[in-house]
Amino acid sequence: MGMGATDTLGRVCASLGLIDGVQPQFCSAADVANAGVLFAVPALLSNGLLHHVDDCFHLPRGYYSQQQVFLLVAFLALCRIKCLEQLRYCAPGEWGKVMGLDRIPEVKTVREKIAILSDQAVQKWSALICKEWMDADPASAGVLYVDGHVRVYHGSRTLLPRHYVARQKLCLRATVDYWVNAMDGKPFFRINQAVDPGLVAVLRDEIIPVLLRDVPGQPSPRELEADPLLYCFTVIVDREGYRPTFFAQMKLKRIAIVTYHKFAGADWPAE
Repeated sequence: MGMGATDTLGRVCASLGLIDGVQPQFCSAADVANAGVLFAVPALLSNGLLHHVDDCFHLPRGYYSQQQVFLLVAFLALCRIKCLEQLRYCAPGEWGKVMGLDRIPEVKTVREKIAILSDQAVQKWSALICKEWMDADPASAGVLYVDGHVRVYHGSRTLLPRHYVARQKLCLRATVDYWVNAMDGKPFFRINQAVDPGLVAVLRDEIIPVLLRDVPGQPSPRELEADPLLYCFTVIVDREGYRPTFFAQMKLKRIAIVTYHKFAGADWPAE
């Protein structure tokens, strides 16, 4: 059976709800645009792109499986296609050759499938992947970088508070994303704040409890009692996290904080 006949049969079966995603079939081709992203597939899989997908998500039966949707979104990110609207100006058949399909779904279909996935266990999936990354490299998980990024909101569906946007030197309606990264830049998790209470409050109330629960290789209570200078893990933040009262609270929890003060004065007294 030829490739075209196979695709036609697959679409008929998908329309009747008889298949849950068509099997990819790669054919010999030359000069395929963006085919270089296939070299990234081993890295994407080793980083857990498809781990726990079947446990956390479920798409209705159709021509495109949820694994193919995940791979497509990852490929678009690697090719610097920043929004789905840009897909309208890409050849769907060329992308189909990369995916082992006759063509990729239309923008409307991709939006619908992403909307369905977004309403499911995204936080659970993210937490499972995060735990895998931490367990795979406990040394990196012991030193974490926390930083806030302002994300400007351009819509009109809600009135968000204004935040200072440094790159535009303006106060604009925005939310703040706090990223927790490993030493090599691998993102462990993200916390979004529509109404931002500040880095110190987010660290104390939301980030630190998650790290105390999930960071592997933490010393036991007996080890902490035996060595007063031993700590559970280290958190590195910028000057917004400078607050001596916060440092004292973290010291009681045996958490090390590394930061700096923009207007440093004289050295603190030794006592």
